[in-house]
Amino acid sequence: MPRGKRARQVGGSGAESQRRARREQRSPRSREARRARQAALDLRLAKGDARSQRSRGGQPFIILTGLSGSGKSQAIRALEDLGYFCVDNLPTTLIPTLAKLSMRAGGDIEKVAIVVDVREGGFLSSFPKIFRRLQKMPKLNPVLIFLEADHAALVRRFSETRRPHPLAPDRSVTEGIRDERSRLNVIREMADEIVDTSDMTVHELRQFFMGLSRDRTRARLVITLLSFGFKHGVPVDADLLFDVRCLPNPHFVPTLRRRTGRDKAVADFLERDASTRQFMDRLEEYLRYLVPFYVAEGKSYLTIAIGCTGGRHRSVMIAERLRKALADVGVARVRVRHRDLTAGG
Repeated sequence: MPRGKRARQVGGSGAESQRRARREQRSPRSREARRARQAALDLRLAKGDARSQRSRGGQPFIILTGLSGSGKSQAIRALEDLGYFCVDNLPTTLIPTLAKLSMRAGGDIEKVAIVVDVREGGFLSSFPKIFRRLQKMPKLNPVLIFLEADHAALVRRFSETRRPHPLAPDRSVTEGIRDERSRLNVIREMADEIVDTSDMTVHELRQFFMGLSRDRTRARLVITLLSFGFKHGVPVDADLLFDVRCLPNPHFVPTLRRRTGRDKAVADFLERDASTRQFMDRLEEYLRYLVPFYVAEGKSYLTIAIGCTGGRHRSVMIAERLRKALADVGVARVRVRHRDLTAGG
């Protein structure tokens, strides 16, 4: 991200955000507008990243700060999912120490993200000087991101969580928000990115930080194909569930009863049936279409459950076939688990 320039603001001022939200609520095209706004964010971030890589290399060191209730906790969790070593509420005086540790040759820490804010007593007075020290470290690439939201959004969030404002334990939330906003103006002016989260959902905030990450492709979706038998209970961790009891059952073929869906004889039996072939082709097509949406959403895990009666024949065979069909879909990693393969009965 470029240095020596005024921070680029993502979003708008508080009043502008409120007016935009009201307009979008009245508009039948609000979802399209939101998607267009996110695309613009991604484009600006991509351009900023390219300039940053040309102008300054070094160890990624993201510092999240901003107003209480603006989404810093959700942001740090998103960065943690992207492979960052994350620390919340780190004492300001320890920031240079962590930066030096992250740059040690052969260390386990490749990229760092921290949250610092007014919860730490010395933050306001000491942070500007410490951040300037970080900027002078030759092998470090510090990025300061300031999160904020309009007054109405912050009041609503504190009301929903029922937590006191850190600067107003004995005052109203409104007084705490105004006091904090005033105190943080100096640090806000130092930021590389100013992110207005007033109209952002948790998912959009996560998407924003996925776009911010230069190593985006490392955030892989792990797909678990889980075969099971309905007679042993439905898996509670399934995101998608498909019932394949409508297909011919090898259990009623004496020579196949003791075999499983991993055996070629069972697979051949099922694939000889035209309706089974059509079912599997359409299921594969549907999942290949669907999985990229989960990747784009930033989901880390997706469990696809396939159930038959006992969990030994049909569901197993189809899970194995889906493993091959989904192996080359985006950046997803596919694993198979047969829950009831050795279950009796």
